[in-house]
Amino acid sequence: MELIPAIDLKDGGCVRLFQGRFDAVTEYAADPVSLAMRYGALGARWVHCVDLDGARDGAAGNLAPIRRMADELPGGLQVGGGIRDRAAVERLLAAGVGRVVIGSIAVETPATVIEWLGDFGPERLVLALDVSCEGDVPMLVTRGWTERSDTSLWQALDDYRAAGAIHILCTDVSRDGAFTGPAVDLYTECARRFPSLGFQASGGVRDAADLVALAGTGASGAIVGRALLEGRISEQEMGPFLRSA
Repeated sequence: MELIPAIDLKDGGCVRLFQGRFDAVTEYAADPVSLAMRYGALGARWVHCVDLDGARDGAAGNLAPIRRMADELPGGLQVGGGIRDRAAVERLLAAGVGRVVIGSIAVETPATVIEWLGDFGPERLVLALDVSCEGDVPMLVTRGWTERSDTSLWQALDDYRAAGAIHILCTDVSRDGAFTGPAVDLYTECARRFPSLGFQASGGVRDAADLVALAGTGASGAIVGRALLEGRISEQEMGPFLRSA
């Protein structure tokens, strides 16, 4: 399993939201491009970036720093936030982004995303499936986690596996930014049911012990933002999940 450092962009700066809420923002002094370069120098093969302005407004709001990250990183950059049409995918790929992360539209209009998988190739797209695990079956949520879908995670994964998807980013929304620990049981079940898919676990990571726990689930990657920004995982602890990934 590889560690994928996360950088959230708002107004060109580095921030974190609590459970996707724009009224619960923590700002960090780190320059996002310099931070991405630092992660790359440590050995990260991929850095995950979310354009929060794009997610809120439906139009790219941080394209300049995203271009700079893509240019400077020795590895790859995957970017999401407000990807609602083909032009947005093409714009990011043209900016040098290696993978485009598709969120709400992957739940609301899967036929469109299945078409994109064929057109752009499954290696270039990451399907972000956010879930609420309040009941026995994880259910998809959309639109900044404000709307609950009638589609279960298992049904969506079955459909996308049949369409040739490779990369799935799955977040238990109750854990995002909350430091409550990752949803180990969820990712274990994902990997058991769909061993051909590469799952990127997101949400709840507090420390290096959580990375070890996630590595045991069969997840291919762990997206970590706040714990890295706040120094809760040291560079030495990051090492086995970066250079050895």
